[in-house]
Amino acid sequence: MPSKLSVAAFTVLLGLSAALAGGAGSMSMQDGYAEVNGARIHYVVQGQGPAVLLIHGYPLSGELFSKNRDALSQSHKVITIDLRGFGKSTAPAEDPGSLSTYAKDALGVLDTLNVSKAVIGGMSMGGPIVFEMYRTAPERFSGMILIDTIANPASIVEQNLWKGMAQKAVTYGPQSLVDELLKDMLTGATRKNMPQQAAFLGDIVKQASIAGDVAGAKVLATRPDSVPTLKTITVPTLILEGLEDTVYPPVFSEKMHQNIAGSTLVVIPGAAHALTYEKADQVNQAMLSWLSSIR
Repeated sequence: MPSKLSVAAFTVLLGLSAALAGGAGSMSMQDGYAEVNGARIHYVVQGQGPAVLLIHGYPLSGELFSKNRDALSQSHKVITIDLRGFGKSTAPAEDPGSLSTYAKDALGVLDTLNVSKAVIGGMSMGGPIVFEMYRTAPERFSGMILIDTIANPASIVEQNLWKGMAQKAVTYGPQSLVDELLKDMLTGATRKNMPQQAAFLGDIVKQASIAGDVAGAKVLATRPDSVPTLKTITVPTLILEGLEDTVYPPVFSEKMHQNIAGSTLVVIPGAAHALTYEKADQVNQAMLSWLSSIR
């Protein structure tokens, strides 16, 4: 039967030891680039052990996971990437990005690093990319992590929202998306009491290229229905959801949990869409607890 950690039950998880959270000091970090599919993909590798690849959402970069790498690297090789057109990654003008290309790029980075199999996770837009990777190369997965994401296709309203984001980026530049997105990435309490979090995420949004913003928005607006894919997932799966997420609210994580056999759902209170950054300590404990259970 699928297992679920409710908001109330999650408080038990918070009692895990500091050692589990990886507070003993960070592992050395490798910062590099992979030339794949005509693009130059920036990656960061930290730690040793079973591999964990984390894929960011729109329009962010691998630095979304900057608060998670130290903790996870105590027991795992943690790989984060910047999708083409985002962060430090670049792409040719003729192929700024698509769902298929993003998936191939991520697999190409694994090839570059000689990683045959990994726990592969995606946040928001990273989720549809993970589903695409699973449809094309399920043998590369030792597990799956789905973070504040969705398997459903975009509704008409959502399609037009992403089209508007793309048009705004073209007209006013990537920096114009900061205010549009931060109100959903972080809770109001965090934006008020921890403005440094908003500043950090805002800086990442500004790093995206216009072409990347447009390509990513198109991917979100036109993503396929991945609900049928859920029942084909046979690897251990962790679903992480912020209780205050207004982009893809908990109901969508509940649906994924119900359709992925044996999956684990953790709902974290006080967190919006950028869950891995806003509530990093809780996310790290949840990930480490789950990862230790699938070894």
